[in-house]
Amino acid sequence: MIRHLLALAIFGAAPAAAAAPSAAGSLDTVAIVDTVDADTLPAGTVQRFWFRAGDSQLGQPWLVPVIVVRGAKPGPRLLVTAGIHGDELNGIAVIHELARLEPATLAGTLVLVPGLNTPGLLQSEREWTPDNSRAQPNLNRVMPGEVGGRGIDDYAGRLWSRLLRRNADAAVDLHTQSRGTAYVMYAFASTPRTRRMAELVAPDIIKLDRGEKGTLENELTRAGVPAITLELGRPEVFDDTMIARAGAGLRNLMREMRMLDGAITPLPPETFLSNDITVVRAPVAGFARLSVMLGAAVAQGDRIAVIVDAFGREVAQVTAPRAGRVNTIATDPRRGRGDMLVRIVSWSDDPKCAAGC
Repeated sequence: MIRHLLALAIFGAAPAAAAAPSAAGSLDTVAIVDTVDADTLPAGTVQRFWFRAGDSQLGQPWLVPVIVVRGAKPGPRLLVTAGIHGDELNGIAVIHELARLEPATLAGTLVLVPGLNTPGLLQSEREWTPDNSRAQPNLNRVMPGEVGGRGIDDYAGRLWSRLLRRNADAAVDLHTQSRGTAYVMYAFASTPRTRRMAELVAPDIIKLDRGEKGTLENELTRAGVPAITLELGRPEVFDDTMIARAGAGLRNLMREMRMLDGAITPLPPETFLSNDITVVRAPVAGFARLSVMLGAAVAQGDRIAVIVDAFGREVAQVTAPRAGRVNTIATDPRRGRGDMLVRIVSWSDDPKCAAGC
């Protein structure tokens, strides 16, 4: 009876499908739900939920935070997610800022998920890692998952079918690089519409990319929801500059979607469009000292790095195999043979690379 009254207090007379609380009830006054249907929530409100994405080995629920900002006026639904890799944090702060938008100023709905990978976030691990510390597959390679499947597939399937796909007309998945590396502000796009979305958020580099099976961005796009991945610098930090830039870019996208009033800011002229990428790897093990900065333009043959051994003796010099722009660097100088030093993005005129090599 008490749980029934709680549901009525939160949702009024809305139908049971409207994010009805699960048997667990609530946590610190925030309802625990098995499904979110943003369209059924009251206009002009901000709603917060714990979404149950499955259960740990102890039978305790994995809870994912969800914020729904339902505009006072009708309009499209923009899904913004972060933390699908548990050591990538800047996007969480971006979402916290977006959640402060006043519903009265909004047409449509923001569906915000500041932390998709609860197990990974708890252990600051890129992968989906249950609490017995056994490394598990990459949550961003198993979408759309399978409700009732093995652990990670069930987790992904619940997210996909009960939260993400059903609440999106467009989507942005926020990332950073992972431990020991860093990105510029960098967007992936795979279609003309997603390229336009990437341009609107104004990153340093846009990479036209066919993507990988099982990523949230690509599976949503294949399912009819145009989606981009937006990379925001370094892992395990809140970088105020990156956070502010991403927030401004997302508001620009929302203006183009007619969710917010105001003029659309044009694409900065310094944004670099690419469709190909080259990974420059360490030819030998040792300590790498990079000779290029993140975001720098390089010419073929430019020195990329010097590698020294444990005694500080130079054992290799590494040069750029092609011209382009540095979009990724290794921030950890300890490099094994074959480890990434930098990635260089470039433009290829090969017709088969038109949408990404």
